[in-house]
Amino acid sequence: VQLQASGGGLVQAGGSLRLSCVASGRTFSTYDMAWFRQVPGKEREFVATVRKSGGYTYYLDSVKGRFTISRDNAKNTVLLQMNSLRPEDTAVYYCAARPRSGTIRSEEYDYWGQGTQVTVSS
Repeated sequence: VQLQASGGGLVQAGGSLRLSCVASGRTFSTYDMAWFRQVPGKEREFVATVRKSGGYTYYLDSVKGRFTISRDNAKNTVLLQMNSLRPEDTAVYYCAARPRSGTIRSEEYDYWGQGTQVTVSS
């Protein structure tokens, strides 16, 4: 599966952005989807995941209540709605796919999008 992420940009603290990731292929609904982020010099960090059916989601503690992950299997799309953004949310955000469930470890995800930059100014 090929993933194409978009929606990043520059926003002031307290603002909102919505990231989108569109997948190619007809098997999107068979993959768990996740968002990760990375800043230079640091390891890639898990942000949020949604299971194949969309019925289960899990978040990094620091984004709970501010970010919402969702998916539309009919449109092969996963979204990350980010509200109340903080400067520490600044990173390149990546979407990722995995056919099996049960991990937030980046090294266990099989497919990756190209990343989209999110910059939050103070």
